Amino acid sequence: MNSASVISVVGPTGTGKSALALSLAEILDGEIVNADSMQFYRGMDIGTAKVSVAERRGIAHHLLDILDVTEEASVSDFQRQARQAIAEIQGRGKRAILVGGSGLYVRAVLDVLEFPGTDPRIRQRLEVEAEAHGMAELRARLQRVDPASAERVADDRRVIRALEVHEVTGKPFSSFMPVREYIQPTVQIGLDIPRPVLHERLSTRVNQMVDQGLADEVERLDQRGLRTGKTAGRALGYAQFLRVLDGEATVAAAAEETIIATRQFARRQSTWFRADPRIRWLDPREDDVVDQAAALCL
Repeated sequence: MNSASVISVVGPTGTGKSALALSLAEILDGEIVNADSMQFYRGMDIGTAKVSVAERRGIAHHLLDILDVTEEASVSDFQRQARQAIAEIQGRGKRAILVGGSGLYVRAVLDVLEFPGTDPRIRQRLEVEAEAHGMAELRARLQRVDPASAERVADDRRVIRALEVHEVTGKPFSSFMPVREYIQPTVQIGLDIPRPVLHERLSTRVNQMVDQGLADEVERLDQRGLRTGKTAGRALGYAQFLRVLDGEATVAAAAEETIIATRQFARRQSTWFRADPRIRWLDPREDDVVDQAAALCL
């Protein structure tokens, strides 16, 4: 494998991606580019398991803390920013290590992927329609004009985006889906562990987040507009603990809801990444996992 290739560390949440990326960066003289869409947000630290400055071992990290919680994350913006960061890292003679579990964001950076244009007026009209009449009518419309996307898209925002793309371009949203073709030499390393073990890890991690002050973090961010953010306000843990602030749930209940939601999210991540045959899978519990990963990158 080309020693100048991009390295990408992927897999479900809670599998140790950040720790492996740090070790690889030390061994390979690398810099890290974040591909966890929730770690874009300033102040969302505990609930996203963001690596603190003290924990970064002096290794440069890029695309952390780039948005306020009221701003909406954009895959196309991230694609441009991450590719620029990678080019600059390579220009310094270092290895770029993309790390995170946001599948589409990862593929947007690594693979040939064109993003269709946007039209805020069309999107606003569709959002007004959804508010007035509900999503059923919009979903039925998407089924008529783009059945492939209708089958694939579950999130309301993505339904609206798919309809917007169809109106703007005259093409189905599904036609813009990425193909498995790297834009430059790439090594993808996946971390995963058996489901029961991961479930236990995620339960422990959420409880640790609660002990570290997740509720206080959510309260601080609420004062900065967290619940108005279309992306940040729906993040795992944050949405659940906003209900604690509103008196709708206890801390224990919010923690349990977060554990369940995180396990479901991890399952979706595993399904997404397992579909990519290019990823080399490792077990992070093995003592020599860092050596195995480094050997793949040489």
